[in-house]
Amino acid sequence: MTLVASTFIAVSGSSDAADRSPVSLPPAAESAHADTARAAFPGGDRIPVILVVRRTDGSALSAADLDAAAQARRRMLMAAGQPVAAPALVVSGDRQVALASIPLSASLSGFALSDAVQMLRRAAAAGLPGGLRAHVTGGPAFGADIANAFTNANIALLVITTLVVALLLIVTYRSPILWVVPLTVIGFADRVSAVVGAAIARHAGLTVDGATAGITSVLVFGAGTNYALLLISRYREELARTRQHRAALRTAVRTAGPAIVASNATVVLALLMLLFASSPSTRSLGVQGSCGLVVAALFVLVVLPPLLAVLGVRVFWPFIPRLGSPDLATAGVWHRIADPVTRHPVRVAVTAIAALALLTTGLVGTPFGLTQTQQFRVRADSVAGYETLAAHFPGGVSDPAVVIGATDRATAIQRAITATPGVVSVTNAGHTAQGLTQWSVVIDAAPASGRSFTTIRALRAAVKAADPHALVGGSDAAALDTRDAATRDRLVVIPAILAVVLAVLSALLRAALAPPILVAITALSAVAALGLGGWASVHVVGFPALDQTTPLFALLFLIALGVDYTIFLVTRAREETPQHGTRDGIVRAVSATGGVITSAGIVLAAVFCVLGVLPLIVLTQLGIIVGLGILLDTFVVRTLVVPAVFTMIGPPIWWPALQTAAPAPAATATAPAPRELTDTE
Repeated sequence: MTLVASTFIAVSGSSDAADRSPVSLPPAAESAHADTARAAFPGGDRIPVILVVRRTDGSALSAADLDAAAQARRRMLMAAGQPVAAPALVVSGDRQVALASIPLSASLSGFALSDAVQMLRRAAAAGLPGGLRAHVTGGPAFGADIANAFTNANIALLVITTLVVALLLIVTYRSPILWVVPLTVIGFADRVSAVVGAAIARHAGLTVDGATAGITSVLVFGAGTNYALLLISRYREELARTRQHRAALRTAVRTAGPAIVASNATVVLALLMLLFASSPSTRSLGVQGSCGLVVAALFVLVVLPPLLAVLGVRVFWPFIPRLGSPDLATAGVWHRIADPVTRHPVRVAVTAIAALALLTTGLVGTPFGLTQTQQFRVRADSVAGYETLAAHFPGGVSDPAVVIGATDRATAIQRAITATPGVVSVTNAGHTAQGLTQWSVVIDAAPASGRSFTTIRALRAAVKAADPHALVGGSDAAALDTRDAATRDRLVVIPAILAVVLAVLSALLRAALAPPILVAITALSAVAALGLGGWASVHVVGFPALDQTTPLFALLFLIALGVDYTIFLVTRAREETPQHGTRDGIVRAVSATGGVITSAGIVLAAVFCVLGVLPLIVLTQLGIIVGLGILLDTFVVRTLVVPAVFTMIGPPIWWPALQTAAPAPAATATAPAPRELTDTE
């Protein structure tokens, strides 16, 4: 398989996903149609960036300063390959700020856009006298700064993720050798999945971008490490029962394999539910993420076992498992935790569930929606330029809204625009031979803010009353359409994810009660993590709000990945229950899997926190919420809630799957099989 993967990478080349910025605007959105219609107008293939010039001491601009600003505009026009017209500076009423518009190709995106904006910034600053400061802002500049946030994103994420996973594996295995094996396998799987996922996404007509590629790498490393930990943990456990390490490995693959396949199928199917989303980047994540996880599972199940077989038990040095080592299912710290939990199941379940419900209240009062100027954790030039403009000009002057309507209704449309609350000015921006007219509309609100959305909605209602086919576009309209798409996607995708998880658990456990109960517990845990993480993001870290896309991605990963641990636990409990009864079966399952689930949870939480190295608030928020949620899932749900609920309900939790389970072997028949299956302890 390794040879086949190497050949595929060589033939396909590396993925160029990191060279593109995310595309969140649905193609069916009104603002997207407005962008398409705008291209038919003179100059429609260009979009302006805004040069902002001010004095560093905040004083008024002199005549010499204005001349220097005009020269900066001239240099930018030459750098952009545009004709140099007469200086067209606009000076604020207090003469502290001057601005100018420079057209830029509307076809630029990603790092190409970032390079073009950086070129304009260098041209503006070159030769600027001391005491003057130039900023470049506007829609393209914001887009360039977001794209620039993904410069070397994959490399940074890959390096830091690898270091984090390596450190945690060394601590987990306490071996200078063993950690190299799974890390190498997963690292190679990540490179293969990057190429495979990007290729499949492109063939499916989907976009590939840096954010999606980065999140996919995090998923591959996190989930792949979980699978490897489960397999190696079962291998170590079987080595305590036989001297034949290959036989122990076969048993480990046979027993852990179904749990790995089931958990992988759950996450893959949950990710594929993102295809029902309207955002192009969200749909792309569904394809690339699911491809990455399939590749990760294949490498762990197909490539890792042969490596372990060749290396033998020496790979565990210096703590090599010995025949007759203590049985993890009946001893250790997790047994000492699980036993009292199942002796007082009602008390534990009520307390833990109440605590999770309390955490969900963190969502109450948590603001949602970041404005365009609130996207960055670091200082961006586009934000500094906009804030300077906002202090001296109407908020929308740097990036006006666009209205396009029928020329024969132009008078009524312009009257409707002018009468809309929040509109500062309107300018006729040209006509087409097809009978369309375009207006440039300045609104008095911060980009992508609540006030700008209110104005855009009112503007759309007003112009459609004059012309039902009129379109309202621009950056604020696109941000509004993106927000509405995110709301719609949450309502569609999250129920689909829960339905998939329920279907997989039902097929795996073949029980009536256990699957819906486990889904309900997982959903409660996910919402609790969203409440805790959202509250911490705003009130502890100090972010202004949760991004609109954060809840969907956070709930997706928390539900799908949280079920991983559920499957690891309940499949072992189902294995133990026929012989040991419901209570002892779940105790043995927690005892045997507690160590590996804890290790896997810490690794996965740490890997998601690596997203915080990128300077975008939305990815940092995702890392905080998912990291906290995985820890909640590991230490509360899997350790307390599930064992307590299963013990409290007793044998009916498994009905009808274990109703006809085979009786215990004669050697352990001191308690007959039917008696074990009806044990309510």
